[in-house]
Amino acid sequence: MTKRILITGATGHLGSRIAVRAATGWSAVGTCFSSPDRQGNEWLDVRDPAAVRDLIERVRPDAVIHTATGRDDWRVMADGAAHVAVATAAMNVRLIHVSSDAIFSGDAVDYDESALPDPVYRYGAAKAAAETAVLAVCPDAAVVRTSLILGGTRGQHETLTRDLLAGRRRGALFTDMIRKPVHVDDLADALLELAAGDYRGVLNVTGPDAIDRYELGVLTARREGLDPSRLPAGTIAGSGLRLPTDVRLRTDRAVSLLRTRLRGVREFLAG
Repeated sequence: MTKRILITGATGHLGSRIAVRAATGWSAVGTCFSSPDRQGNEWLDVRDPAAVRDLIERVRPDAVIHTATGRDDWRVMADGAAHVAVATAAMNVRLIHVSSDAIFSGDAVDYDESALPDPVYRYGAAKAAAETAVLAVCPDAAVVRTSLILGGTRGQHETLTRDLLAGRRRGALFTDMIRKPVHVDDLADALLELAAGDYRGVLNVTGPDAIDRYELGVLTARREGLDPSRLPAGTIAGSGLRLPTDVRLRTDRAVSLLRTRLRGVREFLAG
């Protein structure tokens, strides 16, 4: 019998790719926060615990992958994750929660699964609160910490690079902001693999290459046939912003555990 999977945030960059790649092994149901779209996703406001509970009781999924996020809305990011965790725990449903390296300051640079969050800005604090809620309410869940998600046409970094080059946005790509990007399809496959398994606790899932945002912009521009020499460079320190600097998630455990190969950004942006 084909198992059913519920994907929150199925209209987002990651959620939409999970839905596509789930088609070969799962019966997938997606949710959206706007009016129902052409893909037939279910409308869901994760800030409403009753709505979350009612949907999960109606769909009765074997697993839930929680990708829904609201970058500026604490209630979506933190409270919403808690509501999903409560509902899945009540129904004994497998939960895969997508977290972020934004929960770290960068002071330690290298972070394994035992590292404790030390966020320095609101988004990171909300994602850390979401992790805490999920692990407290649903200890059998897998909490997947990831980094910059690239690939396709909808990645935030690719969009920012194009907008900076076209003059649609002002700003700069930081040379002191270092991350380990992951391709959206690799991450989607890893999440689906975890949904079918029994791994519990935190797992870091990123690509192997550490790269700063400016160099990443240069690679992205070249890949898209754009002129990278016009990309503005800057630093977090010079911007006056309070953001994580050098954050590198260690992926030894994921590499040994997963069948999914996590490609490096220099490989998948090579051409």
